[in-house]
Amino acid sequence: MLETCLENVRNHGALVHNITNYVTVNDVANAILAIGASPIMSDEPEDVEDIQTICQGLNINIGTLNQQSIEGMKRAGKKANALGHVVLLDPVGAGASHLRTQTALDLMKMIHFDVIRGNISEIKTLALGTSTTQGVDANAADAVTEENLNTMVTFAKHFAASQDCVIAITGAIDLVANANTCYVIRNGKPQMGQITGTGCQLSGIMT
Repeated sequence: MLETCLENVRNHGALVHNITNYVTVNDVANAILAIGASPIMSDEPEDVEDIQTICQGLNINIGTLNQQSIEGMKRAGKKANALGHVVLLDPVGAGASHLRTQTALDLMKMIHFDVIRGNISEIKTLALGTSTTQGVDANAADAVTEENLNTMVTFAKHFAASQDCVIAITGAIDLVANANTCYVIRNGKPQMGQITGTGCQLSGIMT
């Protein structure tokens, strides 16, 4: 399946619009290029709607918010929905501050997301209103484990159903779910936790 997906991206040369984390913006661009797609970065509200008209997808990452980028996210998301483009939300640090949490929730109300991708603490914040997030990292108390796997799979499927989208929870054990099916992926490597921006890159690639 993955080989088919990569061939499809390379054959069609998708252009992905990213409103993303300033900390990792260059890494996200290079990751998208590495799989055969093309990145474009813009969060200026007066620019994003025009940019969306030439793209096939929109990656919204709330890692470094400001009022300008928030407005850009809203305009770009609405335009992407109107054009039928794929839209992904990466709610970086949801639960760490009121601004991050409320921005993600507001975006979910006004934009239909095809995918919401985050760590378990971020996803729990959006679904339940609370979590034990530690900045932009998941708290160990929230972790998906073999012991709580069935509960977490049910949680992911229910949240996916409520949002009519795919929920991707990434960590040592990844869960990728829609309302009916959840894939459990056990490819986590401890080294990934020592590199800033792997989640941001994944969001760009998924878009």
